[in-house]
Parts: sequence; C-alpha cells; structure tokens
Amino acid sequence: MPYQPSPTRYNSMSYRRSGRSGLLLPTISLGLWYNFGGIDPLENARAMLRRAFDLGITHFDLANNYGPPPGSAEETFGRIFSQDFKPYRDELVISNKAGYTMWPGPYGEWGSRKYLVASIDQSLKRMGLDYVDIFYSHRPDPHTPLEETMGALDFIVRSGRALYVGISTYSPEQTRQAAAILRQLGTPCLIHQPRYNLFDRWIEHGLLDTLAEEGIGCIAFSPLDQGILTDKYLRAIPEDSRAAKLANQFHWGDKVTPERVAQVQQLNAIAEARGQSLAQMAIAWVLRHPGMSSALIGASKVGQIEEAVAALDNLAFSEVELAQIDAIIA
Repeated sequence: MPYQPSPTRYNSMSYRRSGRSGLLLPTISLGLWYNFGGIDPLENARAMLRRAFDLGITHFDLANNYGPPPGSAEETFGRIFSQDFKPYRDELVISNKAGYTMWPGPYGEWGSRKYLVASIDQSLKRMGLDYVDIFYSHRPDPHTPLEETMGALDFIVRSGRALYVGISTYSPEQTRQAAAILRQLGTPCLIHQPRYNLFDRWIEHGLLDTLAEEGIGCIAFSPLDQGILTDKYLRAIPEDSRAAKLANQFHWGDKVTPERVAQVQQLNAIAEARGQSLAQMAIAWVLRHPGMSSALIGASKVGQIEEAVAALDNLAFSEVELAQIDAIIA
C-alpha cells in the first residue's frame, strides 16, 4: 500500500532557523549512521523514516560511510526514498558528508577536492537523488589546505550537487577560517555539526560563541551519548544496545563505569521530577541553547523517535535544575 504521510505532520513539530540563513530545521532530526545499513532489516528502517516524517521530522542526515557496510545506509535510504518519499522531496532536508575513509588508496578519505567531489557523486547515485540539501566536510584535514576543502564545497554547490554546505567537528579557530573562506567564495557556511551532550561539553568552550558571531547554525549529534543517557544503562549494558554491539570497535562499553552509572542515576532522578525520561531531558538540555538549530538523534526502533519528539513538550530548565545537573557532571 502506498505511503501516505500524516496530514497533521506539521502541527506539533517546531522548526528553528539555521544561523543567519533562510533554512529552517526541525528541532529533532534523524541520523542514519547506524541501524539503517545493509545488515539491518529494511522494513524497520522504513517504519522509522515514515514515523519520523509523520511527526514532522523533515531532516534526514547521512554520510558516505554510514552502514555497515559503508555506503549501505545511503542505498537503504535511496530505496525507501524512491518508494515512499519521492513525491515529498521538496518537504525534505537531506544532508550528506564526506571525510572519513570510504575506499582504498590515497583519494578515499580526508578533504581533497578529488575525494569530496567523487564522494558526493557516488552518494547521489546510491541515494537516487539529483542533489542534497546540505553537504558537509565531515572532519578537518590536517594535510590539505583549507582553501582546497572549502573550494570543493563551493564547487559542489555551484555545480548543483548541494544547496548548502557545512562542517563537522571543526575547532573554533578552524571554523572561523573555514567561514571566512566560504564567505569570500560566495557560499556561506550554513551549519556546524559537533558532538554535544551532557558528558561531552567541548563546544561550550568557544565554539558556540564562534558560531553565534559567524551566523552559523549548530546541529548536535550524539545528544544521548550513544544511548548512555537513556534508561538502558541505569543498571547494566543490554546485549542489544549500541554500546554492546560496538564495544570492541569504539570502546563505548568502557565508558559505562560504576561512576558513570551513578551519575546517570542521579540525572534520571532530575528527569523524573521534570516528568520526562532521561533521554527526553538530555535532548531538552542540548536544545536549551538559543543557537542550537536541531538535535540529531539516532534510533533503532520507532518508539525511540516518538520518545525523542515528546521531549519538545518541556524544553525549559530552572536555574536550580541546571545547577543540579552541573554538580552531577562535575
């Protein structure tokens, strides 16, 4: 049966401007980094994308190496897009990135013009798209001149492969330099995508101020710290959790120490007093910044998307709550 999106999909979701631009992003965006790859059930991915759109989530975030295996999340998305979302392309913001290892040899990673242009061409083919809305430099390249990387982003926009460009995990100084180059080229930097959550607050030390001064939006990835800031980890690591699956690859399981569990339990008590789950409070906490355009969540099931969107029912924090949270984290 053909997919018919909910006619009320825009009734509850709020949208925030990305920096000094005309683009509005849903306050909650959906990332396809994990659980949308070739090893994952297609119908679960379809159900999550459909439910997200029905809830007003118009922004889907991908990268060339998402999977596993690399590239397969784009293929999954492309298949679902062609069957379900093609009539609604103009209602969607689809982002893509390149910077990490994607293919063998010296041209398959980092930030050269050759890699970035080849990558976006491959990604568009896998997704079955004519263009993406946002294309990111996924990480700064210490060996390629920043002028080359930003020049490639400018070319990608001018050639019609993307509408906007952004950067991810750039330091405050790198961000200023990248923004200046792009501004001079005539393709402003739209957005920065950094990791940010209750346990990883590095962007508070200069980056948020830089983005505000430069007029660049911010979309935080990993607001739940890969699931640690959920009720999954209040006692032990479940076998089906992301940390358990990827413990050997990324050592996330090592982060769930007794001390961290104790902190999570204390944070959970504050969330309960607010009438929220821990995950909802963690998302609301990220969104408390006026310059935060969106919180980028991951999901393995439809219910997690619904829970995340429900966080928008209470985004306000008292000074007492913020002080309590800071004391726990400290």
